[in-house]
Amino acid sequence: MGASSDSPNTFKQLAFLSSGTPEADEARLRLVEKYGDVAPEDADCIVALGGDGLMLRTLHNYMDTGKPIYGMNRGSVGFLMNQYRESGLRKRLAEAKPSIIHPLLMNATNVRGDEFSAHAINEVSLLRQTSQVAKLRILINGHERLPELITDGVLVSTPAGSTAYNLSANGPILPLDSPLLALTPISPFRPRRWRGALLPDAAKIRMEVLESAKRPVSVVADHDEFRDVAFVDIEMDHNANLMLLHDPGHSLEERILREQFGY
Repeated sequence: MGASSDSPNTFKQLAFLSSGTPEADEARLRLVEKYGDVAPEDADCIVALGGDGLMLRTLHNYMDTGKPIYGMNRGSVGFLMNQYRESGLRKRLAEAKPSIIHPLLMNATNVRGDEFSAHAINEVSLLRQTSQVAKLRILINGHERLPELITDGVLVSTPAGSTAYNLSANGPILPLDSPLLALTPISPFRPRRWRGALLPDAAKIRMEVLESAKRPVSVVADHDEFRDVAFVDIEMDHNANLMLLHDPGHSLEERILREQFGY
């Protein structure tokens, strides 16, 4: 069926993606009937129907395309999503405000010398694999800043991800346009009073795993996990530009600001 023309806009070809839940699948069928549907590769805009998990997967899957992504909440939390409404979608898209975010680039080497690479939109986390706490050495731009951190883990968060795992670990909320990264420990034991650091988003961060045979550590970049790492390098990938679209008054920047005031 042809696309609706309830408002002129630049997003003529739309691709609708579902998280796979019955609620999201039903919504996709109704929206496709109303507005048409093309393959994501051919779309002017990708409309994601689900929760924040689907939004992260969609951003990862189409990271290199430059296509704007507009989410509508058919999940639970939906922090990254707009409210679900079937009518007036083209008008909403035409009036939507873009948020440009950059992901983290993670390069890791495990104890066997195997190398891994992945992007993270929210955070990169190093986590202990066993009952033994992790021991980590932290270097920033090649300079040792913490010779030994004894902890359950540590994470590096983008501003966009600062309200996710980072906030749960008592890390700071970062304004979306701030040129910063949050380095946040997870249940640190020593140094006892160390609560993390704010770093410029041009920083190159290296985490070295101490006593890796006795205290194995995994690294997780959003949903990609690699185990038994020896060291991990993390930096922001300024060459990757991801565009999220949000309704006026509900931009990602506004939502992050609201989180700081508890609503």
